[in-house]
Amino acid sequence: MQPQFAAFPSESLLSRGQTLRDLHRQGTWVMPNAWDAGSARLLEAEGFPALGTTSAGIAFSMGCPDGADAVNRNTMLDAIYRIARAVRIPVNADLESGYGQDAAGVADTIRLVIQAGASGANIEDATGITAAPLFALPDSVERIAAARQAADATGIPFTLTARCDAFLCKRPDALHESIERCRAYRAAGADCLFVPGLNDETSITALVKAVQHPVNVVMGLTDSTLTVQQLTQWGVRRISTGGSLARACLGLLRRAGQEIQQKGSFSYAQQQIPDAELSAFFAQSI
Repeated sequence: MQPQFAAFPSESLLSRGQTLRDLHRQGTWVMPNAWDAGSARLLEAEGFPALGTTSAGIAFSMGCPDGADAVNRNTMLDAIYRIARAVRIPVNADLESGYGQDAAGVADTIRLVIQAGASGANIEDATGITAAPLFALPDSVERIAAARQAADATGIPFTLTARCDAFLCKRPDALHESIERCRAYRAAGADCLFVPGLNDETSITALVKAVQHPVNVVMGLTDSTLTVQQLTQWGVRRISTGGSLARACLGLLRRAGQEIQQKGSFSYAQQQIPDAELSAFFAQSI
């Protein structure tokens, strides 16, 4: 059974979609990843031009592990819908591998996520199967092409990001394979290319030069020392945070719990936003 969403105004979908598309055509920008409506509104208030969702953060908020479809498609789409409804800026959805066994299933997911209010989405090539961690390249290309066709058929500007997980899957020649796959995904219609695990100048610049297309680099995954300035100099177009903001919040929660249990103190509260301030902020109409 497919989820039903209250319809977004078509002018809103068109405007947000065009904004996200334009962002990928100019300069370097940061797209932090939210996991619920509250985190999305707080990040929007800091002036970011667009947000991503994080499938990991959404899963953790539900007490589920990251990956392996621990959160089903309908539940993930509902979370994306709640985030998109909470903000005025474009939302790029993390759709893992597309929640489809085949290209037709991925296309169906794209149609649904546009109905949920997303202006773009990531589709990764990881299978979640240890024996065959990545989809075969022809299958991956077919899935990206199907996503592109489904998005274009709606008439809504939609930014499609193809993610290659060769580094995360510890492939023997991950950079070479990532470049090969990203070039194929670009030809299949991807607007942006994303290889999590890249964290050094040599690898990042090699990918940017090889694909000649907007590249996303995620921070907070393997290295937190790089800066926006460095990534800009290396030609990165989009910088995301993945699940790192959600993990940082959960890290604070665990440290607070340990402090209470082990020390009987409550210094963690010094880092909170006052209740009155949060209540006033969330009372504002969007």
